[in-house]
Amino acid sequence: MSANALYTDLSGYYDLMCVDIDYHAQSHCVSRLAQLFGNGGKRHLDLACGTGPHVRHFLDFGFQSAGLDINQPMLDIAAKRCPEAQFSMQDMGNFNADEPLDLITCFLYSIHYNGGIEKLQQCIRSVHDALADEGLFCFNAVAKDKINNALFVEHGATEDDEQFNFRSSWYYRGEGEMQALKLSITKTNDTEQQVWHDEHPMVAVTFAELITLLAPYFEVQLFEHDYHKILPITADAGNAIVVCTKRSQ
Repeated sequence: MSANALYTDLSGYYDLMCVDIDYHAQSHCVSRLAQLFGNGGKRHLDLACGTGPHVRHFLDFGFQSAGLDINQPMLDIAAKRCPEAQFSMQDMGNFNADEPLDLITCFLYSIHYNGGIEKLQQCIRSVHDALADEGLFCFNAVAKDKINNALFVEHGATEDDEQFNFRSSWYYRGEGEMQALKLSITKTNDTEQQVWHDEHPMVAVTFAELITLLAPYFEVQLFEHDYHKILPITADAGNAIVVCTKRSQ
């Protein structure tokens, strides 16, 4: 099953799957980073926006916010959550913007859905072309050389007498430009149990490789993966918030 097919199948449960995520803290942190390192503008686009929770917060912060995703059922939910925003079904690896943007975001490690280095390069060029001078591109990333294949994240939730268990983990085989996001989702009620297992191919980079890809287009800074504080990254960190300012032409 492709990532898009899986998320279409589970679009109605996506928010439940992400119930532990602090969308407000993530959005607020990035809005602060935009004030510190961006051009001060309010035109915002969220890549791989899903059901629009980050867009909702940016709208509430006073941004002119929009979102794109490749999954139409997700966008349908986003449009109901954020009726004042514009949403479009586009691939973040090759998208167009109607006007220059001041802030482009990509949360939840979604930048890795670019399927390989070439696709990631296309995404970076698309972002650069869509941003106004001194505009900001902000996303989070994981370093392939710091992945522990034995670690996973798991949580449960209940809705309408159905119990859900969500489990995810990174896997990197130790070489190459691809890693995997492994997902396991179980839905149980009194009469049946449904199980989804999937493994999504995702681009794999070290932080040094990522900076090399971004440097021709942006001033690049890496920060600790902490949305409650703005701290410089440590040498042993495996996750980062990546802040990229477009150079003036």
